[in-house]
Amino acid sequence: MPKVALLKQDGSQAGDVELNGSVFGIEPNTHVLHEAVLMQRASMRQGTHDVKNRSERSGGGRKPWRQKGTGRARQGSIRSPQWVGGGTVFGPTPRSYSYKMPKKVRRLALKSAFSSKVQEENIVVLENIAFDAPKTKEVVKMLEALNVDTKVLIVTAEKDENIIRSANNLPNTHVLTVEEVNVLDLLTHDKLVITRDAADKAGEVLAQ
Repeated sequence: MPKVALLKQDGSQAGDVELNGSVFGIEPNTHVLHEAVLMQRASMRQGTHDVKNRSERSGGGRKPWRQKGTGRARQGSIRSPQWVGGGTVFGPTPRSYSYKMPKKVRRLALKSAFSSKVQEENIVVLENIAFDAPKTKEVVKMLEALNVDTKVLIVTAEKDENIIRSANNLPNTHVLTVEEVNVLDLLTHDKLVITRDAADKAGEVLAQ
C-alpha cells in the first residue's frame, strides 16, 4: 500500500496515511486513460451543428423550365444541391457525440488517474478541510501553507458549500466531491488535494 504524508490544513504534518493499494498503487493504464478522456470530451460536445437540405430551403417548388426542347440540362428545382442557394447534401445535422465505456473500464481509468498522481507525487492528503464561512482568502492561505501554486483539484468526502464558494473565485482551483471526481479533471489539474475521508471513500468504492 502506498504511504503518503498526512497534513493538516495549516501545512503541518499529522503523521502518515496508507492509501488503498488497489486504487492508488496500480500501474496506470495509459490507453484506458486516453479512452476515458476522449469519452468525456465527446460527451461535452453540443452537437448542435446543422445545415439546410433542399426541403428546408425556401422556393424551388416550380420546375425552372420544361423538360425537353430547350437544349439545357433537365432541372426539377432551383433548390437542388447544384444550384447556388440550393440545399446541402450529407451535411452535419444535430446529433449526440456521447458514448459509454464499460463500467469496469471506467473504474480502471479512475484508478489509473489516482495512481498516476501518487506516482508523480502530485497528491496532498489532508486530515480535514473546514472553513467557518465562505472566504476566498482562506483557500489561498491553505494552498500557500501546502506549497501548492499550480492548477489544483480539491476533493472532499461530502459537499461543503463553504469550501465550494471559497474556491469559486480562484481560476485554477476546482472543488469536487469524491462521487463527482472524474478522469478528465484529475488529469487536467496538476495537483490533487484530497481529504483523508475522501481518499478512504474512493478506496472503498473503487476497490470493489
